[in-house]
Amino acid sequence: MRENETRKEKQKKTGLRKFGKIMLIILVVLVILVGIAAGIGFWYVHDKLGKLNYVEIDESQIEVNEGVDDKLNGYRTIAIFGVDSRSNQLEKGTRSDCIILATIDEKNKEVKLTSVYRDTYLELTGRSLDKVTHAYSYGGAALAMSTLNTNLDLNIKEFVTVNFDSVVDIVNAVGGVSMEITNSELKYINGYIDEINKVTKHNANHITKAGTQNLNGVQALAYGRIRYTAGGDYKRTERMRDIMMAVMNKAKKMSVTQLNSLADKLLPVVYTNINSGEILSLAPQVATYKIIDSTGWPYNTKGATINGVWYGPPITLESNVRELHQKVYGQSDYEPSAKVKEISNKIVNKTGYSK
Repeated sequence: MRENETRKEKQKKTGLRKFGKIMLIILVVLVILVGIAAGIGFWYVHDKLGKLNYVEIDESQIEVNEGVDDKLNGYRTIAIFGVDSRSNQLEKGTRSDCIILATIDEKNKEVKLTSVYRDTYLELTGRSLDKVTHAYSYGGAALAMSTLNTNLDLNIKEFVTVNFDSVVDIVNAVGGVSMEITNSELKYINGYIDEINKVTKHNANHITKAGTQNLNGVQALAYGRIRYTAGGDYKRTERMRDIMMAVMNKAKKMSVTQLNSLADKLLPVVYTNINSGEILSLAPQVATYKIIDSTGWPYNTKGATINGVWYGPPITLESNVRELHQKVYGQSDYEPSAKVKEISNKIVNKTGYSK
């Protein structure tokens, strides 16, 4: 099970940024797809996609373990990176605080989202064991995709990177979200509201009673940050998913004018190797897909301090990869590659954690 870390002060701002990025990334996609579904037309979508920052990456720079392409036939996995860069540096030199694998089942028209914890202890391709968040800093999207591929037996060749600092404004932009607040959550939410008000310079009110509430941006973010009720961190990620889905549902009902404003704000800060023509060709299909699952990975992990630095090694990498392929790709008898087993043994030897 994933440990509840005790480094609260260090995690406060990181948690705010990370949650905001996850939701805003999804909204970027929604702006495009909702525009198409609403019949706004080619001109609208083409104009909006022109605001994306497109980069071409040589696929020979992206490593994939032998035999993986064949095993993942029928699935398309796109890496979504949320980076923390005050100077809008989206290529490299900045860590990916948020890593999401968007796996598209092309046959069943379903999407599964898997968040890879930023502190996960993996082998950076061509380098040493380190936190997976550092891959993007050292080598940009190419190294980050290679690292995910070689450690998780994936064949990612496409990515989207964004740099967002807060979910507050976007929740406010959709008119807030309705959430059921329990008595146990009420005990903690106002402390988080005070904290977020201080960080974001807002002045949101406290929640005064349990029950269904329409939460503004600060209140919604505070709700998603609660972690000390029953279920701990797992319940917290569930709250995050609930808010994300609520925001998505509100975005689907936005007017053309509202979508236009949202697109103009979000798309210029998106960096990707998926060109506009490819997005346009995919959009009519993807508009019919459903997000059916959202989980965190590794499923089993335990904190380890190595040379004074805290890491989150999977226990073990081999078993976590096997479970990932079972849950996300429906491969009940999946056997990890020799490369994954090799890296798994290195992690065990370094941490001493074999179970």
